[in-house]
Amino acid sequence: MRKIVRSPGSATIINAIATGFGSAFGIGLDIVCEAKTTDNSITCSNDVGADNSLMEICVDKVFDYYNINKDEFGIDLKTKSTLPMASGLSSSSASSNAIVKITSSIICEEFDLNPLGDLEIINMAIDASLDAGVTITGSFDDATASYFGGVVVTDNKNREFIIKEKMDEHPILIYMPNFYSKSGDSNPDRMRLLAPLVETAFDFAKQRNYFKALNLNGLIYSATLGFDSTIAVDALQAGAIASGLSGTGSSFVAVVDDNSVDSVEEAWGKYEGRVIKTNVDNTGCILLE
Repeated sequence: MRKIVRSPGSATIINAIATGFGSAFGIGLDIVCEAKTTDNSITCSNDVGADNSLMEICVDKVFDYYNINKDEFGIDLKTKSTLPMASGLSSSSASSNAIVKITSSIICEEFDLNPLGDLEIINMAIDASLDAGVTITGSFDDATASYFGGVVVTDNKNREFIIKEKMDEHPILIYMPNFYSKSGDSNPDRMRLLAPLVETAFDFAKQRNYFKALNLNGLIYSATLGFDSTIAVDALQAGAIASGLSGTGSSFVAVVDDNSVDSVEEAWGKYEGRVIKTNVDNTGCILLE
């Protein structure tokens, strides 16, 4: 049996580390996972040279949930990614969503078992990410924006939605500097110092003023984490609708329109690194084959 799942990344509106409340939206960059059944054993590989621990933990959790004996049934998983790793674009959430979804789908079809619900998949993927140490908060906002697409506003501590809806279609530009920043390595105590300011930004998100929230959140976390907020300001000056740091960096995201996309790309061209063009994703994590 062979299946393929596609799972998009997401960009930050509100980083949840300071307060436990977050917001994110799906983007067109993604991870595609292909899985095939084998006689026994679990094998995982990826095309970006990342550690396979998260993939293996995701598979183990699904096998344990369904009480599948690895000596009698196996699976081979391979992922291909257009998402920059360790960049604040939810590559871990996209990967864990894809792995849990595809593994559970194969097991259910092979053994005629009841499939996991969407939130069961998401929660299992989050638990795997926490076990792997690739997230601080569990990233319910990132995980659900990746899984469902569109925009979400969430209570990460209780893994509950405040808002979940489609997002207006916009071109998205991402500035990727020549270095990475793993969210699991960040200092949460330092970020929580600015919780009152993040709460103000979160109020904008709850009112669906997503772009104001994104701008303010980006400035706050850039200052806290030592990133150059001029990058976002340059995008705004060039006509971006909104711009800010995504996650704990190192990427910056800009929401643009057809009139500003070229000027924002040119403004970011003076920085070392690369600029990636993508779009808002409202589709989410889906089975392709």
